[in-house]
Amino acid sequence: MPYYVPVLLNLADRRCVVIGGGPVAERKVTMLADAGAETVVVSPDVTDGLLRLLHEHHRVVWIQREYQRGDLAGAFLAYAATNRPEVNAAVAAEAEAEGVPMNDAGDGARGSMITPGVLRRGGLVVAVSTSGAGPTAARELIREIDEQFGENYEKYIDFLSSARAFIKERISDPGRRKRLFRRLAETDIMSSIRGGSFQPWNEAAMITWIEEQTEE
Repeated sequence: MPYYVPVLLNLADRRCVVIGGGPVAERKVTMLADAGAETVVVSPDVTDGLLRLLHEHHRVVWIQREYQRGDLAGAFLAYAATNRPEVNAAVAAEAEAEGVPMNDAGDGARGSMITPGVLRRGGLVVAVSTSGAGPTAARELIREIDEQFGENYEKYIDFLSSARAFIKERISDPGRRKRLFRRLAETDIMSSIRGGSFQPWNEAAMITWIEEQTEE
């Protein structure tokens, strides 16, 4: 079994190519469109859902024909999502030759990457993979994680994001900023969130907290 290295990619304005127009391709395109990628779909036909995406997202472009070698030119990522193994294999071969990271939806071992199951709670992103051994098991794990973490962690991550942004804006000294980040991580916010008493910190509350840390 391959040893996959998990990464989180910023795909905004990146050219990503999806070969195929069926339900699997639709899921890939939806993910890429949500990420702000410049998404190119190559397929003679597409699902109704993909047609809606084409109308809703100006960054999604449909090339209405069969795959041709050269379609991956300039791609940052590629997905082979057809129901024809020989086409997916040809896409994999081009991706390998061009150095383009590629996922083969029909045979994960043939591509250089796989797409994990993902749970999103605001800024919190939890990715789960079974290294291609069992997508159904990955989905079940995602469900269990969702039940465990719930909305509390979404509120917590949103708080951390806004607080860190405030500190970065107000505190220029790197050493002091680093100490405040550490104190922020040590502050027990989750207890008040779980107890239902948490209130988002406004500017005055943030300034007061920063001053209290400085005094200690």
